[in-house]
Amino acid sequence: MTEKTVRTRFAPSPTGYMHIGNLRTALYAYLFAKANNGTFILRIEDTDRARYVADAVDFIERTLAAAKIIPDEGPGIGGEYGSYVQSERMDIYKEYAEKLVKLGAAYYCFCDPDEDHSTGKFGGYDRTCRDLPQDVIDKHLKNGDPYVIRQKMPLTGETTYFDVLHGNITIPNEELEDQVLLKRDGMPTYNFANVIDDHLMHVTHIIRGAEFITSTPKHVLLYQSYGWELPTFIHLAPVMGKNEDGSVSKLSKRHGATSFDDLVKMGYLPEAITNYVALLGWNPKTTNQEIFSMDELIGAFSLDGLSKSPAVFDYDKLGWINGEYFKKMTDEAFAKEARAYAGDLPANLDASWSTLATLLKTRLQRFGEIPQEIAFLIDQPAFDASLYQNKRNKVTPEKAAEILPSFIEVLEGVDTSDWNNDHLYALLEEKIAAAGVKKGLVMWVLRIAAAGQKVTPGGATEILAILGKDESLSRLKKSLAKLQEM
Repeated sequence: MTEKTVRTRFAPSPTGYMHIGNLRTALYAYLFAKANNGTFILRIEDTDRARYVADAVDFIERTLAAAKIIPDEGPGIGGEYGSYVQSERMDIYKEYAEKLVKLGAAYYCFCDPDEDHSTGKFGGYDRTCRDLPQDVIDKHLKNGDPYVIRQKMPLTGETTYFDVLHGNITIPNEELEDQVLLKRDGMPTYNFANVIDDHLMHVTHIIRGAEFITSTPKHVLLYQSYGWELPTFIHLAPVMGKNEDGSVSKLSKRHGATSFDDLVKMGYLPEAITNYVALLGWNPKTTNQEIFSMDELIGAFSLDGLSKSPAVFDYDKLGWINGEYFKKMTDEAFAKEARAYAGDLPANLDASWSTLATLLKTRLQRFGEIPQEIAFLIDQPAFDASLYQNKRNKVTPEKAAEILPSFIEVLEGVDTSDWNNDHLYALLEEKIAAAGVKKGLVMWVLRIAAAGQKVTPGGATEILAILGKDESLSRLKKSLAKLQEM
């Protein structure tokens, strides 16, 4: 490996599930690494044991796999930098924390955590132990008194660092608390462990959320204390959600599904979700393309395309992208994947599922819409005479009642073995021509009588074929009876 080799990382805490913002961070880090022939690392930052969720690591790994974001190094994969799980690197953090004390950039703090040591204009620790005499420190250590190790922040001046999206960012040092680096139980804090690991794992570009902008000066001071070269920082603008009043706020569960897993359960394809998430704050500069394979995303991705403005999560746009992915699927693949969302079906619909799925394929934005789309095929909707009003085809309820009997008679004569769309269409076309009536009128009446709703996936003969002969004739006769009662 050379110093110029791009190395990025995704370093989630296993304290919950993969929010869309987390997924986007992982995706951009992956795309940037792959676009530059670099390495993408997965590191689990599990030092916050109080918030640890037992199955979260497995969930994170499964989510990345489903999104086709494949780490080159990480837990279960390995790499040349030891464990990629922070709780398994405790000796490393202790070594580097004590080294920082020797460098004069950190100190032992023996204060009782139950005592109030907050003070100052910006709050935080009052620095009681910052300048303890060495003999006092030695006595505490000899007695085995518990301690934390705190970073010794400069009391004056400013800390400035460069961010690719936001330019130079400067924080007055007086605003920086002497933060804890190593806790009493030996666990490192996030602000310490991530710096040590990023340096030891040779991470060159740190891509993460904008919420870390104000923490980064603390990290920069740590790099400088050790004499280490700074990585490149890229802090991503947040993902926002639309509120009912038209305003936007940070994406949360009140806006709907906010995790990759939730969206998959709603019936969005993993690759469509990944495609859409890539466009939440990134724009390919050279094309108006919106549908990308993973390889195409890698080929097009660059930091120049990132926006420093917040992105708004748009379910309509996600639905459109997902619909485009549906259209690209083979009929067989779509039918197979969609079947689980249809639930238990009557025997006639189960037998016709492949035909029905083909009709649904270009109408859906997600698999989760299937139950509502096919509900009319399972239970005939309540009779609505207004559906028979159609000016274009000159249909009225009276006209429907007049023409239905003769066409029901025609359909009764069809053998069950011939009950399919092609045969029904050819037969009805022939009978319509012989009767001298408009094809649009007859097909409208038959479709409304069988379906009981205005908009359907498929025309009259397709609906009849899917319902089967017995169910179709039963529905047509019920509708006729209602029309005749008027």
